[in-house]
Amino acid sequence: MTGAGGVPAELCAVVLAAGEGTRLRPLTERVPKALCPVGNVPLLERALARLAGLGLTGPDRVAVNACYLGEQVVAYVGDRAHLSVEPGDPLGTAGGVANLRDWIDGRPVLVGNADAYLADPAAPPGPDVAALLDGWDGQTVRLLGQPAADPAAPGTFAGHCFTGFSLLPWRLVRDLPVVFSDLVRAVWRPAEAAGALEVVPYPGTFFDTGTPADYLAANLHAAAGGTLVDPSATVTGRCVESVVGAGARVAGDVCRAVVWPGATVRHDERLREAIRAGSEVTVPGAAQG
Repeated sequence: MTGAGGVPAELCAVVLAAGEGTRLRPLTERVPKALCPVGNVPLLERALARLAGLGLTGPDRVAVNACYLGEQVVAYVGDRAHLSVEPGDPLGTAGGVANLRDWIDGRPVLVGNADAYLADPAAPPGPDVAALLDGWDGQTVRLLGQPAADPAAPGTFAGHCFTGFSLLPWRLVRDLPVVFSDLVRAVWRPAEAAGALEVVPYPGTFFDTGTPADYLAANLHAAAGGTLVDPSATVTGRCVESVVGAGARVAGDVCRAVVWPGATVRHDERLREAIRAGSEVTVPGAAQG
């Protein structure tokens, strides 16, 4: 049975937001990766908006897991979704889903990574990933993907790179153990070996935002070649092709950079292809050769 837009009426969704974001440190020392802003919108908010675009809202249909700096995620989500707070260290992608088994309770589940930045100029968030649901038989595993530069490279699926969302039938969620594990080994590869995995191409832009280079690239994409400045920021310096967050103060020279909410760039500073947090933290965003 399907609801509006071809979404299965019983479908639920899980947003994975428990990770530590170690590759983004020191940015993630005080802010969980899921709440890092891209285009002045927290990544987690983008994920929730995409689910809302599919008609999936509220704690009966959407769950968010949290662990690292989990209290921030809990406070941010509030009553908008069911919250699963993992004690100790994060359980990983499969363990996090398994920990929600009683909430999923027999339903198929759409699993999304909070750190996935997706943008399709031809479709708004939600409809842009709806092809993942179209014609699904409720039995196979589906992954959203894009053609890989090297189709035979490790980590690819049918020549595609994973782009942040997967669709899982209840039969493969039911017996997942609540231990640290990842969906690649626990679900996707076994389904692939059994001929029960499908890749649905995503036609838009994707960044996983896990590295400073990709995080910067996602922000610059969100700015669409221009400068995106929050109305509460103060910019008295030069600012080109950058993103400036709420309450930030830019007196220096900023180009192709991200200035976090509340951060400052002094009049004698030049910020190039980097992320600034606070008054002193600067993380280079250029890809390392």
